[in-house]
Amino acid sequence: MIHWDFAVNFFVALFALLDPVGNVPVFLASTAGATSRERVQIAFVISLFVMGFLVFFYFSGLALLTFFGISMPAFRIAGGVILFVLGLKMVNDDFTAGFADAAEATAGDSRGYIGRNIERLIVPFAMPLLIGPGAISTVIIYASQAREYGLPGTALGIGAIVAVSVATLLSFLATPLISRLLGKIGLSVIVRVLGLILCAMAVQFLLAGIADSTHGLIRPEAAAPYAK
Repeated sequence: MIHWDFAVNFFVALFALLDPVGNVPVFLASTAGATSRERVQIAFVISLFVMGFLVFFYFSGLALLTFFGISMPAFRIAGGVILFVLGLKMVNDDFTAGFADAAEATAGDSRGYIGRNIERLIVPFAMPLLIGPGAISTVIIYASQAREYGLPGTALGIGAIVAVSVATLLSFLATPLISRLLGKIGLSVIVRVLGLILCAMAVQFLLAGIADSTHGLIRPEAAAPYAK
C-alpha cells in the first residue's frame, strides 16, 4: 500500500463511519428553528470537536494499547467486530433513530438556543453517533499503519482526519440542500450503502487481525489484498 492509498482508505473508512450525509436528517431535526447563522455555528463547533478528538486518538491510541497490554492483532479483531455491528445497524437503517428521538425530547429547554443545542449535539450527536467505538478503533488501526511510512504517513493520516472533518462541516452546512435533493429515500439508500462498506471493511480488519496472530490460517493476499 503506497502513501496515497493509505490516505484514501483512511478517509473512506472514517467518512463511512461518521456518515455525515446520512446524519443530515438528525442534524436537521436537532437544529429545527435555528437561524442560518446559528446552524453554521453549531456545525463548526461539532466539526472542530470531531477533528480534535480523532487527532487525539491518532497520536495517543497506540500508547493506550501499550499501557493496557493490548496487541494490534487483538485490537484489529475487536475493531472489526464493532465495525461489523455498526455496519449492520446502518444497513437496517435504525442507526440514527434513537438520537433523533433524544433531540426532540429536549426541544422545550428554556436556555439559549446555541447553548442548549451545542450541549445536546456534542453528546450524544458528535459522540458517540459520529465518533463511536468504530471510529476510534479505525483511527488507532490506521495510526499503526502510518508508522510504517514515517513522517509522510503521519502527515497524510492527519490530512485524512482534517478532510473528514471538513466534509462533515460542509455536509451539515448543506443540510437544507441535501435534504431537498436526496429526500428521505435517497438518504436512506446512502446510509445502507455506507453500512455495507463498513461491513466489508470490518471483515478485512478481522482477516488482517487473524493473519497477524496466526501462522498460515489466512492467506497473505486475503489479509492485505492491495499490498505492494
